[in-house]
Amino acid sequence: MAHQNEQERGGRGDRGDRGGRGGRNRRDRDRDQDRDDELVDKLVHINRVAKTVKGGRNFQFAALVVVGDQKGRVGFGQGKAREVPEAIRKATDEAKKTMIRVPLREGRTLHHDGRGRHGAGKVVLRAAPPGTGVIAGGPMRAVLETLGVGDVVAKSLGTSNPYNMIRATFDALKRQSSPRSVAAKRGLKVGDLVNRRSDGASAPEAIES
Repeated sequence: MAHQNEQERGGRGDRGDRGGRGGRNRRDRDRDQDRDDELVDKLVHINRVAKTVKGGRNFQFAALVVVGDQKGRVGFGQGKAREVPEAIRKATDEAKKTMIRVPLREGRTLHHDGRGRHGAGKVVLRAAPPGTGVIAGGPMRAVLETLGVGDVVAKSLGTSNPYNMIRATFDALKRQSSPRSVAAKRGLKVGDLVNRRSDGASAPEAIES
């Protein structure tokens, strides 16, 4: 009887272990949920698309969404569906999968000025002193706000197509470099690089050269 009771207690313990594994899985899901809750998404553009078929025209909706954590990570995605909410969901999921990390100076602005281009879209991004705010419009503003930039001046020089503007903005952001990464490539210390900048070279010239 005693041996049987020990087996029963062991069986209950095994079930407890399985419950523990289930608990860990739940914690992982909760962690992923918390990470998603930290993300901010903005609907940039939505368009109705019509496809002509033999029986008439089929309508769908195309959505363009920008997602970011306002701490240096941002991404964009496109989604198409027969209903607007489903198109937005698809675009949001794609944006989360294609997020990039952009180095920020003091967590508020860019390290240096930059230019981006995609097709007919051309944009210019300039670092700004504290208190400037986000001087940008349309799709560029959505990207910079979700990225977490607090002080920046942005200008679109090309087309007003939101898709090309978004891609041009991301092209400019991908060109951003931090002093730490530049110093690592040149085999220097960050202090030496900063001293060179202060000796006469401007921030953009010192980093982009």
